[in-house]
Amino acid sequence: MNPNRILPDLQSALICEQVRREANGNFFLIGIISGVVTPQVPITAPQLCVFTRWTRGRGEFLEKVRLIGTDGTTELRAGETQFQLGDPSHPGTNVTFFPALEFKEQGVYQIEVSVDGVVKGRFPMPLVVMKPNEQGQPTPPPAPAPEEEGKEPEA
Repeated sequence: MNPNRILPDLQSALICEQVRREANGNFFLIGIISGVVTPQVPITAPQLCVFTRWTRGRGEFLEKVRLIGTDGTTELRAGETQFQLGDPSHPGTNVTFFPALEFKEQGVYQIEVSVDGVVKGRFPMPLVVMKPNEQGQPTPPPAPAPEEEGKEPEA
């Protein structure tokens, strides 16, 4: 074990449509998403990006970002990035690109981020099918019925 090596913390992980780097070194995230809404499946997303920011670490590391299917276990895509942090007070940023992603079914997909085999974050990315109404606008699925508080069950 290297006493000068500190496993970093995952400061943030965001799913977006595109990431660009400005001339001043700052990142520009386009189309930050929390899920996918579509009129039908299967559907192919031209590209999804996972932007990660690491902090409080020192040493060389291997980041792995996985897209996991609706069953919660099947790995649909994965990307790995080697990176280095020289000082715990300086963060590091990685971007994983997933081009031409085909989603075959509605449900909750997962994004999992790990460093050196240690899972640091796993979060849902729902894909919802919404059929268009007569005006061509997406129609959300019906809302669940609100629970009736304080009502005694009928006998």
